[in-house]
Amino acid sequence: MPTKKSPRSLLRKTLNLLHLDVTRNLAYDRLTRSIMRKVIGRDTNCIDIGCHKGEMLDLILALAPDGTHYAFEPIPDMYDELLARYNGRTRVLPFALADFNGESEFQYIRNDPAYSGLKKRSYDIKDPDIEVIRVEVKRLDDIIEANHRVGFIKIDVEGGEFGVLKGSRELIIRDKPVIIFECGLGASDFYDTDPGALFRFFSEETGHQVSFLKSYVKGNGSLTEEAFVSVFRSNAEWYFVAHPA
Repeated sequence: MPTKKSPRSLLRKTLNLLHLDVTRNLAYDRLTRSIMRKVIGRDTNCIDIGCHKGEMLDLILALAPDGTHYAFEPIPDMYDELLARYNGRTRVLPFALADFNGESEFQYIRNDPAYSGLKKRSYDIKDPDIEVIRVEVKRLDDIIEANHRVGFIKIDVEGGEFGVLKGSRELIIRDKPVIIFECGLGASDFYDTDPGALFRFFSEETGHQVSFLKSYVKGNGSLTEEAFVSVFRSNAEWYFVAHPA
């Protein structure tokens, strides 16, 4: 089902095509797309966690038309829109993902839904309009069957990324997907994320290295634990890619 693009979405797309990084988020968006084009093949199975409006899911479907994909979006209105657009092409599910199964309060930021998440965090907007809703929470390991090989995962859940990763541990160890994730002050710290523990989750448990997006695109080296922790504490970067060592 075609959808009408907002002026903001069209501007973002144009700036990305021209490689004009007016903001850091635009740079992250462009680099994310570059990595996706690098690692996603025609039949790669992908997972979009925090699907939001489906911008990255559109690219996943374009790059991997023969793959089987999952998209997660717990905000009811957005879930309904995604289901209407992608039903039959992607399995769209209304769950928030974490390292437990159950129910939870969810902070729905009505005037900027991209900030929504399981916990209240700091917001770079004036007067956030917060509606607390109830959502169902799942572990990814309890949803994806072992014979469904996953090659790429995008996680953008406004600070709760480490919980998502811990709830996906078996899948990540088994399939060694490339994972783009967010981790930074102002969001992850509200979930009591220990950056050293997150780094060791990859380096010691799943066999992944962690890199800046730009470094991965250019084929440069990965980060050490010390460097990752330092970047987290300084908030110098907040988007990273975990890739098989």
